[in-house]
Amino acid sequence: MILNQQPSQTESPAMLDSQTNPVISRQSLGPTWPTMDPFLFCAYHDDAYPAGNAEMGPDASLAGRNIGQDFSRKDGWSMYHGQKVAGFPPHPHRGFETVTLVRKGLIDHSDSLGAIARFGQGDVQWLTAGSGIVHAEMFPLLETTQPNPLELFQVWLNLPAKNKMAKPHFTMLWSQQIPRLIAKDAHGRVTEVVVVAGKLQAVGNPTAAEKSVHPLPPPPDSWAAEVDSDLAIWTLKMAPGASWTLPAASAKDTVRNLYFFKGQSVSLNGQPEREHAAIELQADQDVMLENTGSDEAEFLLLQGQPIAEPVVQHGPFVMNTQAEIVQTLSDYRRTQFGGWAFDPYAPVHGREATRFARHPDGREEKPSAQE
Repeated sequence: MILNQQPSQTESPAMLDSQTNPVISRQSLGPTWPTMDPFLFCAYHDDAYPAGNAEMGPDASLAGRNIGQDFSRKDGWSMYHGQKVAGFPPHPHRGFETVTLVRKGLIDHSDSLGAIARFGQGDVQWLTAGSGIVHAEMFPLLETTQPNPLELFQVWLNLPAKNKMAKPHFTMLWSQQIPRLIAKDAHGRVTEVVVVAGKLQAVGNPTAAEKSVHPLPPPPDSWAAEVDSDLAIWTLKMAPGASWTLPAASAKDTVRNLYFFKGQSVSLNGQPEREHAAIELQADQDVMLENTGSDEAEFLLLQGQPIAEPVVQHGPFVMNTQAEIVQTLSDYRRTQFGGWAFDPYAPVHGREATRFARHPDGREEKPSAQE
């Protein structure tokens, strides 16, 4: 879904210079990005995989890599925990959600609920681990005569105590269905906002039909499904010279991180930002963003009301107390969270590039139109 917003009567960056600086803090971007409650983790993968081989792994030597634990970025890519195909073979989770935004390339998903999927090219998978799930995330390299670039975010979103033992839930948000706002400034320069979660309330004077953009429904037990969570996950892409007003959050106590990860330079209310960073913002302020560089600028926005509960993490398990972690380890040893029914160990789903999902109840779905 794409909504077009016409030029709005908003303040220019110069007019906003005198306003309160919206930046609370900045942190450099590393392999994983800093987050705040209700978020637990954010990883950005940008891998320049080569052409694929007959097994859908990289058609390149793996010599010099610590196979099974390869995070080297040697030659611009990693195998991660994969042996032949890059990716993350079966591993468990409990007590939180994973939200995976795939911008380039494909992921092959399998899980202990019985669900499988191939998704990418703008799709989002939202997986509520809840009481426990095992899943695999493999990166099939289907192109055999050209590179296979892969770019994605994976965000871990905490669950409140009342939902940590909720039934696991598998959700696909297909790219063609995810709402987008296409906003043009007074000079016709475009900002695109992809609204994965959280209503976007436009600033200025858009038409009535364009005043707000509503996301697809989140999973039922997600913190995002709480009326007052003020949770948002958006990506922003700004043309060179474009300006756009990021609207204030709905609640004063909301926390907001804006990750500037591509582009040369931008400004926030006239304040220059020349280095890629996680920028914590005052969430109760509108912020005029301007791309002051000569190429596109891109951002990820994560915001929400804090859950404000104790967090005890042990690897892939996130609970509220140490006793709950001990119980989780016992449960996993006893049940394997449903076990692993797939052969081979790290399955990929064939050589056809078709994106699809098969849900635990056997229901199958595909994007309305394959890209």
